[in-house]
Amino acid sequence: MDNNIQASDIYAIALHHRFQWEEAQQSYVILFPEGMVKLHGGAGEVIKRVDGKATVGDIVADLKATFPDAVGIEDDIMGMFDLAVGKAWLRKLN
Repeated sequence: MDNNIQASDIYAIALHHRFQWEEAQQSYVILFPEGMVKLHGGAGEVIKRVDGKATVGDIVADLKATFPDAVGIEDDIMGMFDLAVGKAWLRKLN
């Protein structure tokens, strides 16, 4: 997938989708009418920062500061955005 995601883009959780911590799954999930997606590891860390206000660049910077020892984290973050946009879990606001 290549959704041409830019650092200045702002995203929000897609309409009819809900992001939450699921105690039974012990992970973050995205709930939507057709089902649920369990987000493993860093995927939940990325999506929990998607608030409709922060830019992709802001989220990358925050995660790099939060996890300074994670080598190559920027590529992983952008990959998660690419996946989430491609699966229509996120909607672009700007």
